Amino acid sequence: MLKLIRRAGLIGLTLLLSLSSAALLTVPQPAAVYADAPARGREYYEARGEIVWEVPMTEKLIALTFDDGPDPEETPLILDLLQQYQAKATFFVLGKKVVQYPELAAREVLEGHEIANHTFTHRYFNRPITAELLRSEILRTDEAILRATGQKPVLFRPPGGYYGQSVVESAKREGYRTILWSWHQDTEDWNRPGTDRIIRKVLTNARNGDIILFHDHVEGKSQTIAALKEILPELSRRGYRFVTVSELLRHKESTPAGR
Repeated sequence: MLKLIRRAGLIGLTLLLSLSSAALLTVPQPAAVYADAPARGREYYEARGEIVWEVPMTEKLIALTFDDGPDPEETPLILDLLQQYQAKATFFVLGKKVVQYPELAAREVLEGHEIANHTFTHRYFNRPITAELLRSEILRTDEAILRATGQKPVLFRPPGGYYGQSVVESAKREGYRTILWSWHQDTEDWNRPGTDRIIRKVLTNARNGDIILFHDHVEGKSQTIAALKEILPELSRRGYRFVTVSELLRHKESTPAGR
């Protein structure tokens, strides 16, 4: 009798452990948390057309891009300058700023500029983040832009230029193409290096198909507007035409002739 009781107890314990293991398997697991540093280099993403840094071509076209706006003080002044020189640009906006200043986002579109996604809160993707939060940063901005302008953007730029496979795939799933900038055209205007330095950076390195990085919001007094007052007329004098990134992409050629 004692042996039967012990045997029954052992069977019951085994059954309990099996049920517990099965229950653990059915518990929803938290989304993966990762720091999405690039595991592959530029050549890999560029060859696949998944990230664009520039668009080599023979035509004298340049894309001006502005990050981190819209800003109630700087953005209107930049828009006035662009209008003066019949220049079109691409504004990579923050969703939270679009919620605050929807009229500025609407003005950008009404004046023929392109509006693009730069996340909702300017979160850097080189730090741990859940897949859900990454997607939320993109979609919340998407919704804010749609409400303000009636348009769905198609271009995405990760803050700080931090990218990786997860970021690229998340953007692609939401219908976006990832856009960075020409390495030789990072003006670093966000750091206010000096108006003359910004001007020299752009004018010395200007090439067909460049994507130039500016900001229409910086901490402190911006030097970007003063620099644009010199850059826009000089590049116009050289025969360059300022187009949106999407227009630059439409002019893409199969060979990098003229570079």
